[in-house]
Amino acid sequence: MAAPATSPPGSTPIFRRKWQLPFPLNIYQSSIGRKWVMALTGIGLLGFVVVHMIGNLHIYEGPVQSHEYAESLRSLGGGLMPRTFLLWVLRLGLAGMFVLHIHSAYSLKERSRKASDKADFIGGEKKYHSKRDYVAANYASRTMRWTGPIILLYLLFHLADLTWGWWLGDNYVLGDPYHNVVASLSNLPVAIIYVVANVALVIHIFHGTWSLFQSLGINNPKYNELRRTLAKLVAGVILVGNLSFPVLVQTGLIDDDNRTCDVGDVTCLEHQAEKH
Repeated sequence: MAAPATSPPGSTPIFRRKWQLPFPLNIYQSSIGRKWVMALTGIGLLGFVVVHMIGNLHIYEGPVQSHEYAESLRSLGGGLMPRTFLLWVLRLGLAGMFVLHIHSAYSLKERSRKASDKADFIGGEKKYHSKRDYVAANYASRTMRWTGPIILLYLLFHLADLTWGWWLGDNYVLGDPYHNVVASLSNLPVAIIYVVANVALVIHIFHGTWSLFQSLGINNPKYNELRRTLAKLVAGVILVGNLSFPVLVQTGLIDDDNRTCDVGDVTCLEHQAEKH
């Protein structure tokens, strides 16, 4: 009988698990589980980006409709729960998905790096099937590596700018999102930040949409063209939608002129919204 395979003296396993979590949390301790978490949280975050972009299109309708949309988010759930309660539940859920997405992506990258470093020891060879595959994988890895941090920094800036009002300062008006967007994006450096960040976002989304099928085990080569088309379509729609806001504000097509309510007159906005 052949002797069982043993590791050379002094060697250590590539991944040392310190403790075993109870089911189903232990699924996340495996690489397959983390790939699924990364893919599913990516789908959830992508859904948020799409819904957020669609909601922002109310800016085209004017200050009243933008205010009405913002108020509808704060009053989700109607009278069944306190005001903004469900909105905060959704925010915390998004934050949780964001943290899990970052952690799963980073930990998988570290596992891959350690596996590459010890490939000779375990007797394996990390080879790509072709030069084209190597270039594609390397390009995707590089772009995801720098677009991820850009998106994180952009998210923090976006919250400080239009949610908390720290960047706008005294020019920030709670309850008048239309004015806040115009005031922010009329500043050219801020508009440039939004353009650059959204380009990074759609690059990340393109590669994420393409690779999530592989993470979920749906990677039959005959569907590659469909996957590529879907990734291009999703990324393209988001790019056009999100870039339209800074572009139209900078060109003056969206501004604070000809308002039926003065800037900061939230009571007027509420009365106008009630007439709709």
